Amino acid sequence: MKKLDLENEKIGKLLISFAIPCIISMLINSVYNIVDQIFIGQGVGTLGNAATNVIFSLVIMCSAVASLIGNGAASNFSLKLGEKNLEDAKKSLGGAITLLFQSLSQF
Repeated sequence: MKKLDLENEKIGKLLISFAIPCIISMLINSVYNIVDQIFIGQGVGTLGNAATNVIFSLVIMCSAVASLIGNGAASNFSLKLGEKNLEDAKKSLGGAITLLFQSLSQF
């Protein structure tokens, strides 16, 4: 696999190379949800579809909080590693894991 030179590569090329896998994963997730709804509708009926649609907003909120914490922690962790500050990198990662479990327990 070709390695990307994050320091010298053009920003547009870097954005595309990171955005394409993200877009593909979102499309796969959408297809999964559609197929899931088809099978639930066939097996359980409209009440099953209604129940999964009601809970879907809670799933999206949990995913959003997890992504918020994960992306922020990954950025902070990378900055600390780039500074060769391993102690603060460990604290950053530990704090993010603690915050993630704390925030998800609130749901």
